[in-house]
Amino acid sequence: MGDKMGDKKSSGTDNQVGQLAEQMADRVKESANQIWLAGLGAYSKAEEEGSKLFDALVQDGEKLEARTRAIVDKPLTVAKEKVETVRARATGSWEKVEKAFDIRVSKALHRLNIPTRADVDLLTQRISELEAQLEQIEKAAAKAVKK
Repeated sequence: MGDKMGDKKSSGTDNQVGQLAEQMADRVKESANQIWLAGLGAYSKAEEEGSKLFDALVQDGEKLEARTRAIVDKPLTVAKEKVETVRARATGSWEKVEKAFDIRVSKALHRLNIPTRADVDLLTQRISELEAQLEQIEKAAAKAVKK
């Protein structure tokens, strides 16, 4: 008789365990379903709000860019002005060096009795003038001979 009673207790416990397992499975299924639905809802909400959020982020980005540009542009402008100042000074200094070099070379050529570029240009111009005068004289002489 003890065995039958033990079997009843054993099968009663098995039933309780089975029921608990089913309840747990139902809860897990319910939780999984709720998680799935929450995910779909979040996706839907993100899709609806996405463009608004994107626009808001763009506006925030534009504001930040404007502030950053103001902060960066001022030192950049100052740096550009300094570069231009230094460049102007360097150019002026280089021109002075070139002029001084030209003057010294010109003086050295003059001492050696070598004509400068300006002397050669002047002589070339004078020769052209003389050729033009000679041509006029030849034309006049040719007309006088014909007469």
